[in-house]
Amino acid sequence: MTQLALVIDLNVCVGCHACVTSCKEWNTAGEAGPLSDQNAYGKDPTGTFFNRVQTFEVGAYPDTQTVHFPKSCLHCEDPPCVPVCPTGASYKRAEDGIVLVDYDKCIGCKYCAWACPYGARELDESQKVMKKCTLCVDRIYDAALPERDRKPACVLACPTSARLFGDIHDPASEVSIAIREHGGYDLMPEWGTHPANHYLPRRRTESKVREEDLQRFDNPLKVDGLLPKPATSEPSLDDVTSW
Repeated sequence: MTQLALVIDLNVCVGCHACVTSCKEWNTAGEAGPLSDQNAYGKDPTGTFFNRVQTFEVGAYPDTQTVHFPKSCLHCEDPPCVPVCPTGASYKRAEDGIVLVDYDKCIGCKYCAWACPYGARELDESQKVMKKCTLCVDRIYDAALPERDRKPACVLACPTSARLFGDIHDPASEVSIAIREHGGYDLMPEWGTHPANHYLPRRRTESKVREEDLQRFDNPLKVDGLLPKPATSEPSLDDVTSW
């Protein structure tokens, strides 16, 4: 059985949110859209997203690092969101393993969101239906697109190639090789959902900080009397710059 999925390399993700914006752009106008926004330009904007990037720091000063963690629906092989749906709106496709939502059947009860241990589903406040990543199912099978473009929008947009896409059940696929060779892991395996999406771990580099590097010294240029002072005959910034 084919199981399409994403493999995300946390070692090269820079948290630029290109995956978030490209996902929003493609899907809000696609079959899975619209992805509504509320108070988009106000004090407390909110909206519906298929993909989000969480950023946090790990370690203790001065040995700290910033981690960027993209998260979307993991297209579990045993998705808990499917059996709890009272209308059958949530379902898993047999042909490619993608988990989808039938908006015509969804009643917005949020049972699937409560069952999902990853917090990957969101209620569209305008349409009152649950929405989630579709792996751009309307794009990856579009014969009108060149073969190289038949990938999820987030994969194509990533500037560091941190996101890979393919069949994790095919041992010769790019994603399967990456999982094997770089220690790929699934998220929260203790839940028994067998997420299809995998992550490649960060290869942590220890930074050596010397005690003297932590001491603060005044910049000599900022000490009174040592500041550089141009001669009065020299041109000023206004003389040489066109504003």
